[in-house]
Amino acid sequence: MAFQFQQPAIVQSSRVAFPKAELYVPVVSGLRQPAAQTAINNKIRQSERQLVQDQGSLSDPRAEMIGYFEIKTNEKNVLSLSLFNYAYTGGAHGLTLQESLSFDAATGKAFTLAELFKPGSDYVKRLSDLVRAQIAERQIETFEPFKSIRPDQPFYIADRALVIYFALYEITPYAFGFPYFPISVYDVSDIVNPNGPLGRMDAND
Repeated sequence: MAFQFQQPAIVQSSRVAFPKAELYVPVVSGLRQPAAQTAINNKIRQSERQLVQDQGSLSDPRAEMIGYFEIKTNEKNVLSLSLFNYAYTGGAHGLTLQESLSFDAATGKAFTLAELFKPGSDYVKRLSDLVRAQIAERQIETFEPFKSIRPDQPFYIADRALVIYFALYEITPYAFGFPYFPISVYDVSDIVNPNGPLGRMDAND
C-alpha cells in the first residue's frame, strides 16, 4: 500500500510556569491541515493538565514540579511523543508520571493501542506473551508473576517498534524505573492494522 507523507511536524518547547512548577510543553506546528494541528495541540494540553492534577497538591514547603517531553517518532505522518511530569509533594522521594500520545499528523487523530491492530485480533495476548518473554530473558524482577497487559496499556512508537511500558510501581520496584518493552513491528506484522501507524512503519520507504 502506498502512503503519501507530509514533512515531519515542527515541535517546539513552550515554557509554562506557576508557583513551585516549571513545565516545558510541546507545541506542534507546520502541518498542512490546521484542524489536525489544533486537535493535536489541544490533546497535548489536556494531557499536561491531567498530569498536573494527578500529581496532587504542591502545598508542602519543599514541593516542586518539573515537566518535560521526548519525541519518539516524527515521520510518515506519525507523531509519537511522551510527556513526563516529576513532582515532589512530600515523603521519601518524588514521583514521575508519563503519558504517551501517538497521532496521525495528517488528521490529528490520537490512536489507542487497539487501533494499531486489525479488528478482532487478540493483540492483548500476543503483546502479553512478548512482554512475558522479555521479562524472563532480561531477568526483570516483578512484584508477582506477570499475567497480561491491559487493553489500553500505555505505549509509544519509536521507528519500527511499538514500545509497551508500565508506570512506576505497577509491576516493578521504584528503583527499576519505567519498565519498557520494545516490540518490533515485524514480530506482530500479521495482526497490524495496515492503515494505522504501525502499518506505515512496516511499509517500504
